[in-house]
Amino acid sequence: MTGPEGVEIVGVGTAVPDGVVTNTDLEKVMDTSDEWIRQRTGIEQRYRIKADQGESVKHLAKDAVIRALDAANMDAAELDLIVLSTMSSEMTCPPTACRLAAEIGTKNAGAFDLSAACCGFVFGLNTAYGLMQTGQYRNVALIGADTLTNIVEYSTKGRNGAILFGDAAGAVILRKTSDTGKGLIAQAMHSDGARWADLSIPQTKFDLPEGVEFDEWQLGKLYMNGQSVFKFAVGTFPRVIEQTLDRAGMTAGDVDHFICHQSNRRILEAARDRFGLAEEKFHINIDRFANTVAASIPLVLNDLVSARSVKPGQRVMFVGFGGGLTWGTSLWQL
Repeated sequence: MTGPEGVEIVGVGTAVPDGVVTNTDLEKVMDTSDEWIRQRTGIEQRYRIKADQGESVKHLAKDAVIRALDAANMDAAELDLIVLSTMSSEMTCPPTACRLAAEIGTKNAGAFDLSAACCGFVFGLNTAYGLMQTGQYRNVALIGADTLTNIVEYSTKGRNGAILFGDAAGAVILRKTSDTGKGLIAQAMHSDGARWADLSIPQTKFDLPEGVEFDEWQLGKLYMNGQSVFKFAVGTFPRVIEQTLDRAGMTAGDVDHFICHQSNRRILEAARDRFGLAEEKFHINIDRFANTVAASIPLVLNDLVSARSVKPGQRVMFVGFGGGLTWGTSLWQL
């Protein structure tokens, strides 16, 4: 049996809408303040699509993947597969990835949506890598894209969601390489479906968690038990990093960059301090983008690539946690 084939990340691209919503803007429509939001989340602004003008997750995903293809010097027709990690698909059918594939001009590449909430990009990396090891896929586009501003309530009763979430997309191009030293080193993917009620989007009154009083505004809107999710993330985040390091036989010092889901600055800084990591190893950009769900990790990666902080041969751990509840990692040798 042959060993794993090499896989490299050859292009990165991102996209955000034109519309910006600042904390001051939110002060005008709900009981909150810029100071309160900054202190508790680290967020200063978020981007928002114009849903009433037809903007959707597909538009952001398309711009991001085109930029990633340009960075990889690759034509869309060379892609064998498109994986769109999102919880904001335009419709339940068809998969948004299929429409995206048609619009960028692939030649009947496989395409599907992957729904794993804020873990979407990490789970997508592990899934794409595994499929590439079958030998059937040489060039794969993985996109993380979400537009949660379309399903949060912009009023005091729904302020938890409105404060936290923004819209964006980020894409990477994965390519087979003869260098077998490049690719996935170790990974972890977990879920606890018993805690689904902490983060959900109810479609009918029967979808609401037990004990939550029904109100018409909740249907189709994000419901989140903020305190419970915060405790989950604080506890789970460092444990899954430690688990992955153990599987790889490494220490935190052996990893050059930790690229983590941007959910809350306090959670991120606590994890950084626990492992004694320098700021340049643990980039945080939640202040500019807010929580963009599956897009948050490629947004951080793009920042690092743009700053030329990520270099060939480095080790990078991607870490996600979110609705499901789900949590996971993907440790790569670049």
